[in-house]
Amino acid sequence: MKSENYFHGSQGLGILARRLQQYKPTPTFTDVEAPKVPAGSVESANPVIQQPQRVGSGRAAVLICLFEGDDGDLRVILTKRSSRLSTHSGEVALPGGKAEEGDADDVETAIREAKEEIGLDPSLVNVVTVLEPFLSKYCIRVTPVIGILYDKRAFSPTPDVAEVEEVFDVPLEMFIKVENWRANEIEWMGAKHLLHYFDYETDSKEFVIWGLTARILIRAASIVYQRPPAFLDQISKYKMSKL
Repeated sequence: MKSENYFHGSQGLGILARRLQQYKPTPTFTDVEAPKVPAGSVESANPVIQQPQRVGSGRAAVLICLFEGDDGDLRVILTKRSSRLSTHSGEVALPGGKAEEGDADDVETAIREAKEEIGLDPSLVNVVTVLEPFLSKYCIRVTPVIGILYDKRAFSPTPDVAEVEEVFDVPLEMFIKVENWRANEIEWMGAKHLLHYFDYETDSKEFVIWGLTARILIRAASIVYQRPPAFLDQISKYKMSKL
C-alpha cells in the first residue's frame, strides 16, 4: 500500500523543518562514560546508552539529507563507499566522516564531509536538528545531523571516487516498515543486540543498508514520522512505547 505523502511540496517540507527544529536530543553519554538507562525507554533504542562503557575519543558526524522525491515521498541521500577503502569498503553509508581540528561542531563536520564526498553545496542544505550520538563498532562517537534539501534539481552529485563509488537515494519511511527488513542477533560490548539489514533495489542494482547506518536511519525515520518501527528494533521484552 502506498504511503501517504505527509511532507509534499515546499510547504510540507517547511512544516517538517519547523517541527524538527523543536527536537531536543535525548541525553545519552559523555565522552567518558555512559549512564544506565531503564529498559524499554525510548533512549534504550540506541545501543550506545544501554550500559556504562568507556567511549573512545574519536568523533564523527553524518548528514541525513532529506528531500522530496518525484512521487512526493520523503527520501534520504546515501552513498556506497569505495571498495578500495581500508575500512567499511563497499558498504552503504550516510555522507560524513571524522571530525577535523578546524570543525566548529558536528554540523560543520557533517556538512564539510558531504561536500568533500559527494559535492553537496552547503548552501543548498537547511540544517534543522542534531540527533543523539551513536557509538560505532570502533567506539567512535557518531552524531547524525538532519538537513533538508528543498531543491533536489540544484544538486548534481560529484562523488570523490577515492571514497565514494555511488550516490543514490531511498525512501526514509522504509526504515520503520517491515518490508525489506531483516535482522540477526549479535553480542557487542557484553550485551545482545539486533543487527538490522534493509534490502533496496533500484535501476537493476541491489543495495544492503545495515549496521550503524541502519540504526541511525531507524531512529531518524521514527522521529520524522512520529511512530516506532513495525519490527522489534532491540532485544528487550519491551518495545518503544512513545516518541
